[in-house]
Amino acid sequence: MAVLPLLNDEEASAEALAVFDDIRKKRGTNYVNNFWRALAHDPDELNSVWNRLQTVMAPGALDPLVKELIYIAVSATNGCAYCVHSHTASAKAKGMTPEMHAELLQVVAMASRTNALAMALGVPVDERFEAEVQAKGQ
Repeated sequence: MAVLPLLNDEEASAEALAVFDDIRKKRGTNYVNNFWRALAHDPDELNSVWNRLQTVMAPGALDPLVKELIYIAVSATNGCAYCVHSHTASAKAKGMTPEMHAELLQVVAMASRTNALAMALGVPVDERFEAEVQAKGQ
């Protein structure tokens, strides 16, 4: 259950409705998902997140499918079921195959396991890894 009610078009402010209309236009759909409807209680935040998301998820050095895969991995790690489902649907629309999805989940699980072990054991970062990062940064 949502902490706040999901605002429909009639309940949303004019500012929030303008963002809803932009979502519809840019996504080529009449559907505005629950995430945006929950954020509509704070139109400034809704607008800010919508604008930043478009910038971050646009094609760049990483293609849009890779960005969706990263989003799924981070969302799974953070335990955000909503984002896992939303971005899995988006990744499928961008070409993610069942094999890619399975492999992605294996990588997420492996990283979670090795991260937990390294943290629990207090493993120091290898000096050579730090030197490589420093050399590339100069």
